[in-house]
Amino acid sequence: MSDRGDFSIKFWGVRGSIACPGPETVRYGGNTTCLEIRCGGYPLVIDGGTGLRLLGSQLAKERPGRIDLFFTHTHFDHVVGVPFFQPAYLKDMTVHFWAGHLPEGQTLKHVLHDMMMAPLFPVPLHYFEDCEYHDFRPGQEIILGPGIRITSAPLNHPNGACGYRIEYGGKSICVVTDTEHVPNTPDENVLNLIRGADLMVYDSMFTDEEFPRFTGWGHSTWQEALRLADAADVKRAVVFHHDPNHDDAFMDQIARKASQRRPGTVIAQELMVLRP
Repeated sequence: MSDRGDFSIKFWGVRGSIACPGPETVRYGGNTTCLEIRCGGYPLVIDGGTGLRLLGSQLAKERPGRIDLFFTHTHFDHVVGVPFFQPAYLKDMTVHFWAGHLPEGQTLKHVLHDMMMAPLFPVPLHYFEDCEYHDFRPGQEIILGPGIRITSAPLNHPNGACGYRIEYGGKSICVVTDTEHVPNTPDENVLNLIRGADLMVYDSMFTDEEFPRFTGWGHSTWQEALRLADAADVKRAVVFHHDPNHDDAFMDQIARKASQRRPGTVIAQELMVLRP
């Protein structure tokens, strides 16, 4: 693997809470959170929402040998695609699952096991072939092969969550979802994680106008994404984790306002590919 390889992020699921397929969400997409980050030829996945199924089908054809899947947290909309992740059932591929948000005494393997047991799901976790499970603490540095550096930070979300910064080839991509900001008080954990990043993908579930009705739900706004991007000298911000009630027309409005507020801001859409 070379540090000079391609570095990109592809969006396989951009929604929060629940999948919302249909004609009113077809342009921005209806699958829940799943991101594919390519470091050269190395596939790194963030979150296992419903978008993970289609990504898994692609990776099963590609046969990369090893895949690392990092969870921001294990709420249902971020793990529901895991039982349908085809590479986990293949003998010639190794899947490493990672989580840094769970409290002492809980493990990622146990959480996924419980999700895939009767009467919730008919195929138990032991049908996965060559999978490994890693629990870590936010702030820990993880090195994946030559030139891939991952750092993390705790996020403000019920039951905990973990944001990630992936650095490769002199560039950086940050994924910050799910998190709730405190009005007029920038989150220092987030600021330190994203400072100077080339690309920041941020939880923009609500608008500032909607936000007061959802205090305590664990989500932020597209306006806060831009405030943080300005404060941390982020080059490009990506609005992400869209509310399932925000249809394409509503997202178009956000796109216009965000572009006016901070030119170059991107509204995440399914199958979109960005490079830092």
